[in-house]
Amino acid sequence: MFSALVEAAMEKARYRQLEDGTYYGEIEVYPEVYAIGQTLEECRRELEEVLIEWLQDRLSRP
Repeated sequence: MFSALVEAAMEKARYRQLEDGTYYGEIEVYPEVYAIGQTLEECRRELEEVLIEWLQDRLSRP
């Protein structure tokens, strides 16, 4: 179930290349979840890690 939530959210991710050549990724429905990477793949991996940490934090709250 958790992995399905992560997968669904990652499908909504949007990426753009910044002026310095790095990549910025975000998931609009989770405004606090964003990442920057040297490559698109690095940005995607970092975004997924941030998303997982953010979801775990929210789900662990009483």
